[in-house]
Amino acid sequence: MYHWVEDKDFLARAYHDCADIVNQLVQELKNYEIEARMNVVGSKKRNMMTQNANEPIDFDFNLLILNADDYTRASDLKEDVREAYNAVLNRNGWADCDDSTSALTTKQMVYKKGNKTPFSIDVCIVKKDGYGLHRLIHHKTGFVNTDQWYWNQVPNSHDLREKEAYLKPDYWLEIRDAYLDKKNMYLRRLYDNDHPSFICYVEAVNEVYNKVRGGALQHSNGWTSLTSICYHRIN
Repeated sequence: MYHWVEDKDFLARAYHDCADIVNQLVQELKNYEIEARMNVVGSKKRNMMTQNANEPIDFDFNLLILNADDYTRASDLKEDVREAYNAVLNRNGWADCDDSTSALTTKQMVYKKGNKTPFSIDVCIVKKDGYGLHRLIHHKTGFVNTDQWYWNQVPNSHDLREKEAYLKPDYWLEIRDAYLDKKNMYLRRLYDNDHPSFICYVEAVNEVYNKVRGGALQHSNGWTSLTSICYHRIN
């Protein structure tokens, strides 16, 4: 089951190194005439890093492609990003990444000193339009000639920032609880590969937002009530 990662020094160090590599990728992509921007996924952005038992920690990043529509074939875009990513990884002493269904995933890294928890980087290729965010999906069939690449819209993502601004800071404990619940709910579902951390985060924000707007969740002077149940927020 997922739990919160408590070693803040380790998280800060590992995140710094991972973010540096993804930023290098953004710069490398300019050689491919790809305009990109690194977006930190909500879990790290809001200090909501989780770990499943003693398994490695994944640092998730969205690679927002600003000119994605310049590519007529999504497979070509992912291949260019993968090639650029491997070049950056190799320069930093990392092995080539793996092409998973919805992300480019590095091999595990372990620090020689300090916390020995393995960690890796997941880079999800996304684009944005008036309907919200879309993830680049590589549907694998077992035969490359029949594989499919397509953009999959992230539901209810078009106004995510507005909802975050509406809820902070009063309801972040509720979002944290909802996020962890969803991570563990999808973990219990076998063969569920459609709910990475970012999707869980979007769902958590929308769940809490809908409860607040619907009156099921209220906040006043440090107190929160869910239907008829009240409890005190500990600051």
